[in-house]
Order: sequence, then C-alpha cells, then structure tokens
Amino acid sequence: MPRTSSSARPFGTVLTAMVTPFTADGAVDLAGAVQLARHLVDQGNDGLVLNGTTGEASTTHAPEKAELVRAVVEAVGDRAWVVAGAGSNDTAHAVRMAEQAAEAGAHGLLVVSPYYSRPSQEGVRRHVESVADATDLPVMLYDVPGRTGVRFAPSTIEALADHGRVVAMKDASGDLYGAAKAIARTGLAWYSGDDSAFLTLLAHGAVGIVSVSGHVAGRQLAEIARAFDAGNHVEALRIFRSIIPAIDALNGAGFQAVAAKAALQVLGVLPERSVRLPLVPATDDELALIRDGLRAAGLLESVVGDRI
Repeated sequence: MPRTSSSARPFGTVLTAMVTPFTADGAVDLAGAVQLARHLVDQGNDGLVLNGTTGEASTTHAPEKAELVRAVVEAVGDRAWVVAGAGSNDTAHAVRMAEQAAEAGAHGLLVVSPYYSRPSQEGVRRHVESVADATDLPVMLYDVPGRTGVRFAPSTIEALADHGRVVAMKDASGDLYGAAKAIARTGLAWYSGDDSAFLTLLAHGAVGIVSVSGHVAGRQLAEIARAFDAGNHVEALRIFRSIIPAIDALNGAGFQAVAAKAALQVLGVLPERSVRLPLVPATDDELALIRDGLRAAGLLESVVGDRI
C-alpha cells in the first residue's frame, strides 16, 4: 500500500522509532535494517523514525546515519514515511544532519530541543528555525525533557507552529493537560511519544504515535487508532489493555533501544541484540522477562507465526 498523508496526519498514524541494527562487532547492519524496516511496515507501521533516541543516534556517526536513511528509503519509502532525526545540542551540527538526511531521501525531520546546554526559549526557537530553514522537509518537533533537560515552552511551540515547515509534535513530556491546550492553540499534528500515553492523547486530539512498542505491536497500535477514529472507544481500550505487558517490557526499565533489540531477537527478526556503549545489551535474564511480556500480550505466537 503506498504511503498517504493529510494535513491532519502529515506522517501517517503509526510510526516506530526504529532501532539501528548492529552486527556482533558493533558495525551498522544495513541489510538487517532493511529487513527490519520491511517487517515493521508489513506489521502495520505507516512510518518509521530513524536516527532518534531508540536508534542510538548519540553513538552513530554522520555517514552511518545517511547510509541508514538511504537504505530504508530505498526499501520502503514508497510504502511508509521515513522521518530522520536531526537532533543535536550544536545547531550547526543539527543543520548538517538535516541537510544530509534530505540528500539521503528522508521525507521529514525529527528535531529535538537542544540537550545538555539548557538554552533559553529564544535559543530553542532559533535552533529549530535554523534546522527547519535548512531543507524543504516538513518537521516534527520532539519534546522529551527527561532526556534533554529543557522543554518547549507553550509560547515557543506557538511561535514555531507559525513556521511553514513545522507541522507536528512528538510529545514525550508527560504533560497531558498541556498537550490538550497546545493542540487546540497551535493546530499541530500531535503524536504521542510515549506508548503508555497513546490512548489518552488520542482523547485530547492527538493523531498518532511514534512508538517503541511498535517494533512488536504495530498492528495493534493501528487498530487502536482505527477504533478510536470510528468512535469505538471500548474496543480501542480493549486492544490497548491487551498490549500493556509488551509496552511495559519494551519501556519499563527506561532502556528502550536495549529492550526493543532484545524483543526483535526473541521474535527472530534480528540475529543480534548488540548496542553501543554506554548502553549494554540485555542479559539473558532480561531477555526472559521481555519474552514473558510478549507472550502475555499475545504477541510472541502471533508475530512469530506470521513469519513461519
């Protein structure tokens, strides 16, 4: 099915923040990434976010990022939106990342608030505007203060919403009431950046999700959105509750890249669960807990069965 969008859903509905597969010796596994991207789209995702937090963007390098985008766009770009992370605490670096992503064929950019340096809101705004002005690609903001140390203030979101290429927000702030107000004020397409908040944010006007559990539950997340859109909120809640064990398994410890790679190894989608330091791979005991979560959500049998 070809990718589609609308002003309400500029990047589709269900996007997975895709891990970057590595070989056993730590090199980027482009063949594995292509296999994974095709699997995720086949499993219900209509978008993929590359080179984000779960993609270990902080420990991959510029040529690797560009090669990953190029390979995934070539593999699934006619069926899914490919959004590339352009996040840095160095504005000039973020601009270069945006330009390289555009050259590699990305369909959009994910721009996080600058981390570590804790800039003023004027600095946040000017940073994003510099990145947005660097290419013709639409931009999804990314508000994740638990990782960056600085939020997008409401006034900053409103100012950036006036920029012609800023069209969406990935919200991992945990501020559901603030999201409800910002959606109403700005008209930005709001995407949940927290699996546990997906259904609640839909009720506040969100249009989709950028997910970690989409690595294993893309179909269920798409079904939740369809049921909610149809007014069948009871069914949306039933499906959401059914995947809670998987959401917990992939997010509960806070090391999403580690858990997602372990889950994909359990499912036989990836051969390795390698990560780059300072992350360390899941232990066998942690792998068993992740397997239990997938089984409790009814995902282990169904996804593995689809691959037989």
